[in-house]
Amino acid sequence: MIGTAVWALRRSASGAPILLLSLPLLGVARLLPENGFGLWLRLVAASLVLLLPGALLARALHLRGASATVAWGLGALGPALLLVFVVHSSILLALAVLGVVGVVALPFALRVVSGPPAWDTLVVAFCGLAFGIALWHVAGVVSGDALFHLGRVQKLYSFGDLHVRSVDEFADGGLHPGYAFPLWHAFLALVAKVGGVGPAEVMLHEPSAIVPVAFAVVYEAGLALFRSAWLGAAVLTTAVSVVALAPGHGGSFALLSQPGTLDRHVLVAAALTLFFLFLRHPGWALGLSLAAIGVEVLLVHTSTAVFLGVPLLGFAVARALLTRSDARSSATGLAALFLPAGAALAWLLPLVRETKSHSPPRGELERAFAKYRGELDVDALHHYALRPEVVSRAGAVAVAGLVLVPLGAFAARQRWAAFVLGGTLAVLVIELLPWVFPHFADAVSISQARRLAGFVPIPFALAGGAAVLTGMVGLLVLPAALGAGIALQLAFPGDFGPGLHEGGPALATWIAAIGAVAAILVGLLRERRIEARTWIVTAAVALFCIPVAVHGFGEWSPAASVDRHALTPGLLHALRTKVPERAIVFSDLETSYRIGAYAPVYVAAAPPAHVADTPSNHPYRRRLAVNRFFDTGDLSILDRFHADWLVVDKRRFQIRPPWQLVYEDERYALYHRP
Repeated sequence: MIGTAVWALRRSASGAPILLLSLPLLGVARLLPENGFGLWLRLVAASLVLLLPGALLARALHLRGASATVAWGLGALGPALLLVFVVHSSILLALAVLGVVGVVALPFALRVVSGPPAWDTLVVAFCGLAFGIALWHVAGVVSGDALFHLGRVQKLYSFGDLHVRSVDEFADGGLHPGYAFPLWHAFLALVAKVGGVGPAEVMLHEPSAIVPVAFAVVYEAGLALFRSAWLGAAVLTTAVSVVALAPGHGGSFALLSQPGTLDRHVLVAAALTLFFLFLRHPGWALGLSLAAIGVEVLLVHTSTAVFLGVPLLGFAVARALLTRSDARSSATGLAALFLPAGAALAWLLPLVRETKSHSPPRGELERAFAKYRGELDVDALHHYALRPEVVSRAGAVAVAGLVLVPLGAFAARQRWAAFVLGGTLAVLVIELLPWVFPHFADAVSISQARRLAGFVPIPFALAGGAAVLTGMVGLLVLPAALGAGIALQLAFPGDFGPGLHEGGPALATWIAAIGAVAAILVGLLRERRIEARTWIVTAAVALFCIPVAVHGFGEWSPAASVDRHALTPGLLHALRTKVPERAIVFSDLETSYRIGAYAPVYVAAAPPAHVADTPSNHPYRRRLAVNRFFDTGDLSILDRFHADWLVVDKRRFQIRPPWQLVYEDERYALYHRP
């Protein structure tokens, strides 16, 4: 995975992949306690062991590096998980398949070396390891969407006789279109199996183990696009600042165990690396790697594949306009990346069409408008767009990146400029134009369409803009960067969290949109480039990000440290030891949400915000049934859900059914149908 350059495609000396060291590391980790340092080492070692078959496969194809390893690591897990579902086995079969893949690939991998060790990538990974250790302290508790994902991991970890519907929250429900094939959930379940830890610990602390991989793939993406280690480091610095530090509390990096976050900040970066490498070295090995990562991006979080395609398509068009080159390799690369994913999407499409947020009726649209009214400019039912303040809401780094987009005109013949200009323009045209955004929202839902704004290539824009400014003013860029960082952090610290309160400056978004158009027009006429690719660029970006880092580490605490609906240890023990696997447990919405997360059982209902709104799930009807039961005590409601177990939160409800009392504590009572 980490240790050699992905794009070094020559030489034929032998050497052992560095990830082979993960096997003895896991052995040592399993000797340590399941908490503290021992838990951290188990998670790191187990994650690396699961990526090892992918590293060996990639190496056998003369590819090495974090991006290729991620592509082939999950690429090997996908067919293994499919086999589990086909033969209705347990997740251990997938582990056995990965072992066979690794053993078969090992002799081919040992005969291949792709170049000298890339110590820069290794150093970056170790920086990520240190950041991951720091991230451990902001883990807090499993809450929000993480409980939804923990429920799926718990079932994959616990159940035998698995099939694709086994991981749903409801025994009589349907697949979630965003996670119909639980690829990342299976990876987490295997981390728990291999590491000898519980799924809840994996969901809470796996981000600390994944951060080194995130650092490596983001650095590789910058290195592949700019062809400069200094600018690769600048891209990484910018990405970490805007994603992990600007929001405080570890930002999105603290959520890397969740599929959507992992997809956005790891798999997308790996896909960008492989795509830009393919442009320079088109070949079947990189083409297959692109196909693998494209399918993985889709399966891990469906809408992310669409979002990734928007800036890449914008790049291809801008590159063709500005240089009339890369057209063939771009088309081939896009086909390799998205055609196999399209085949997977064909399976998911019927599920997507079932959701009410897809091509929504009037009532669903009005509900979405009410929920996201602060983030949308609504003129009419089918004439609305994202507010520009949403695009620039992520603080000083985002504002600077948007403002620097037009500087791509000074390096218009470079690939990075085409990506920044074309990618930014493609995203903003969809998000800001009220006659375009509704069609996009109909396809992916308003909730998801808002998130496309996060795919403006801000880290690349800031790094590229800094390179241009350094080429113009040299060392003077350093004090200017620090001053600008302080000023922008004070003026625009960011608007994070649910909803939009103040947002960012709309002007910055319009500068990026209009400036990208102007820069492309200027680039058609201007051939001379002004840019630098030296340490000064990296230093300037680092100086600019210092105020953001001061803010981020000043709020280095868990975003959520208490779960007021948490289940008691006694109830958890009873659910795991007295209630059979796959049993249906009835309770109120918040308690049910946690029961389904922490125990290998099904529930009758969950908060509608965390349930796919499909005809099979009908989350609002389920909520109504739960409310009616706790108002009336009518046991026939439980019969409709085939629920033989009932959990009552005694602090909230006074229900005492004529069933056997199996467990009781100060807060909860667990009943079983006689």
